[in-house]
Amino acid sequence: MSPYPQGPGAFLVVLDADSTLIRDEVIELLADAAGSRTHVAAITEAAMRGELDFAESLRERVATLAGLPVSVFADVGRIIRKTPGVHELIDGLHASGSRVGVVSGGFHELLDPLAAELGLDHWRANRLEVRDGHLTGGLIGPIIDAAAKAQALTEWAHAEAIPLPRTVAVGDGANDLDMMKVAGLAVAFNAKPRVKRQADVVIDALDLSQILPLLGLRS
Repeated sequence: MSPYPQGPGAFLVVLDADSTLIRDEVIELLADAAGSRTHVAAITEAAMRGELDFAESLRERVATLAGLPVSVFADVGRIIRKTPGVHELIDGLHASGSRVGVVSGGFHELLDPLAAELGLDHWRANRLEVRDGHLTGGLIGPIIDAAAKAQALTEWAHAEAIPLPRTVAVGDGANDLDMMKVAGLAVAFNAKPRVKRQADVVIDALDLSQILPLLGLRS
């Protein structure tokens, strides 16, 4: 049975990117090229469990990428694995007149091509600083942390004239909890224990199309 009352009206579904929209942690794929994956993966895991400040942990991880050529974006883009069911989810939402967004603690440089391929309506992520064709190890602009994710969901709902009770937040890590609190429905997707405890619905199967029945969009 759908958690929402049946009836007309669009939904806004906002997903995390890494380990949700896609099966990978992009910063770890970048760290592979920099030779810092073991260090970066340990920090990512602790940050997703909520044991570290996300912004500080992101800066520490990004610093290890200094010196990588910008060609690394294309190299990593070719090996990113989309989560099963993502095309079915997006097609099902669009067929109902609903909207889908992705807000990521990752990077625009990798999310932008995915957004174009998948037909996302909204997306937002961090930006890596590049100088003379190489990553500096720094970031440009505000960091997309937990508060920024919640703000993005709220902004997009307002822009689409979709009431917050008809919004859905889907994520796996501690930095998704703020947007899950403001959304009408919080879905933990292959998530950390803390996220599962605070979500309305837990999906452990690696299939994003399982979100559709929650909205009454598929039996």
